[in-house]
Amino acid sequence: MKIIIEPQKSNYKIIFTDGMHIEGVGFLSLSETKKGMRPDHYRVRFGTRKQFKNSPPKDLIAQLRHSKVSLTKHDGPFSSFLADLQIPFTIADVCRLCMLEDRLTPLDPRSRVRFVRDEYICMFCAKRELRRELSHLSRLGKRTALYFERLLEKERDLERVTATIEPPEPGSPPSLFDKIEVVRVTKKTSIDELPLPRSFVDRSRVKDLMPVQELAVDSGLLYGKDLLVVSATASGKTFIGEMAGIKNFLEGHGRMLFLVPLVALANQKYERFTERYSDIAKVGILIGKSRINIPENRKIGDHNIHSPIVVGTYEGVDHFIRCGNPLSGIGTVVIDEVQMLEDKERGHRLDGLIARLKHLFPKAQFLYMSATIGIPQSLAKKLNAKLVRYDERPVPLERYLMFLERKEKIPTIKDLVRREFKMKSNKGYHGQTIIFTNSRARCHIISDSIGQGSSPYHAGLTSEERRKVENDFEKGKISAVVTTAALAAGVDFPASLVIFDSLAMGLDWLSVQEFSQMSGRAGRPDYHDLGKVFILAEPGGSYKRGSKVTEEEVALALLQGDMEEVNPVHDIEMSSEEFIANAVICRGSLPCTKSVTNTMVGEVEDVLPLLLKNGFINIQDDKIRISEFAHVMAEHFIGIERLLLIMKMVRDSDDPLEILSELECMDESGLREIGERKGASERKVRTRPERFKKRGTGHPEIF
Repeated sequence: MKIIIEPQKSNYKIIFTDGMHIEGVGFLSLSETKKGMRPDHYRVRFGTRKQFKNSPPKDLIAQLRHSKVSLTKHDGPFSSFLADLQIPFTIADVCRLCMLEDRLTPLDPRSRVRFVRDEYICMFCAKRELRRELSHLSRLGKRTALYFERLLEKERDLERVTATIEPPEPGSPPSLFDKIEVVRVTKKTSIDELPLPRSFVDRSRVKDLMPVQELAVDSGLLYGKDLLVVSATASGKTFIGEMAGIKNFLEGHGRMLFLVPLVALANQKYERFTERYSDIAKVGILIGKSRINIPENRKIGDHNIHSPIVVGTYEGVDHFIRCGNPLSGIGTVVIDEVQMLEDKERGHRLDGLIARLKHLFPKAQFLYMSATIGIPQSLAKKLNAKLVRYDERPVPLERYLMFLERKEKIPTIKDLVRREFKMKSNKGYHGQTIIFTNSRARCHIISDSIGQGSSPYHAGLTSEERRKVENDFEKGKISAVVTTAALAAGVDFPASLVIFDSLAMGLDWLSVQEFSQMSGRAGRPDYHDLGKVFILAEPGGSYKRGSKVTEEEVALALLQGDMEEVNPVHDIEMSSEEFIANAVICRGSLPCTKSVTNTMVGEVEDVLPLLLKNGFINIQDDKIRISEFAHVMAEHFIGIERLLLIMKMVRDSDDPLEILSELECMDESGLREIGERKGASERKVRTRPERFKKRGTGHPEIF
């Protein structure tokens, strides 16, 4: 027989066991006597009996003398009592919560779970306590509950796991999800040691190379090698492009073309290059034509496409060459934010643009930059470039996950922004915040709630308004910017804190790549000592009907997920647009067009039969005759489905504004369904290029 004693508040619980099963349960109280601690009240039940009965304490003493005795923890009074009776005892490591329910569960040091302070319980009880903590979050997804159980199994610390569930008290530090540390680099290469032109070195404002820059140099950057550079935001990727591009120009190997996804980012790069290098290499900018000619939509800078350094947006440069305009003398092509190849709306255009530029400038050095690429070695192989990868961040990054109801988010954001702005880095800068949300309207709601010192920032603002926000943020005049996806692609804001009010952009959940890109905006080595990311997840929250996952489940998936391989698939609409654009730059050569199309990274549909069938092209002796409608496809960035739909609308309506409105409202699935139905028709399409051109505005972006 074994007897295990559990000290409780006012008495002791006695467990009688054969080592496998509980045979009896009793309760004992002790009192101080002249002879020491002695039992004064004892009741017990054995077997299947439910009622306790009083029993003489001497019966327990007799049982103690003939049994192996253990205490669940050291207890002075009972230890003294056993010592007076000369009864030896040991300390038994068992689950206290199990004993409260008349169960006996020995605790294995390898599987026990920390409960509170220095107390441990079994995994069964720990999971039950965890479910009790989660019960107030009534809409919590099943996957999230399973995640917490797995986290408990991994951490074996109930306090630490439950701390991530409850929002912190105002002013108190929240629970840290994880921290991405920085590996300090001691070796530094001076820029003076590199084979760079002296005029460039003197104007670069750089003394020593950052780690990823050293890796790029070691990989042949300064000797014309094509590179895919994957490294965190603010780790120095832009300067890699500057070293190669300006060196190549000054040494007579061609001009530099620096491509970015956003107009705002193009303006920033233009200003940076102009400020540093304009006296040794003039800088031009090409960002496409504005639809409306008003002052705030007019571009800044020199628009000379023949400048030694040309900064452009993807579409701005692509439209220039799609229209058959000459672009020559390029020796270096830098594609910034190359992860945009995976973008659902624009990825096929970047893919096609890269293929077209490779055809036009086969001897140029191509440099591809990104902070977020899944399986980058695969993309490097597809681009025929050498991979340069540096996984360390320039500053450490802390990531926090908070579960909040929607109504609690804005007060929490206000508190986080206020606290961050009060902090000052060792470099003398106040903490500033970028807040990501899922709609323009929500941007204004959050910004208004934060009050003075906060500004909304999204595509609905004029260029002049956005520029003011950018300048005010850079100068530290405002504490927070509230934005949609506009900033995710790389506009350079020196923020120390990133807050996710929503994990959706519009109605769709973020991908791991998008989340990583946006999180990477937190922490800049020239400004901050630490970057922080806060994810405010609403239990059970969703942004469209029918979603099978909830926001807190998405949060956990994003925090733990791996980025997928860049492997875009281009449908008929996308493939036809790129095929015609390739045909334009190949001047109608069918073998050339097929060759350029085959060099694209993504999977491309065979659209040649469909284009021939609808009369948009004709082929004779390997020569493509491109119809006026096909030129419209290239110049206006549309594919065959959209063109067929527009042609139908033109026949049905004489009002261009009505056509534009209907196109704007048409959802993607409706457009594809109409295009496929039209493409499948055996009826020959009637072409009226003159009338079509008259009813359009002639602007390259109107459709």
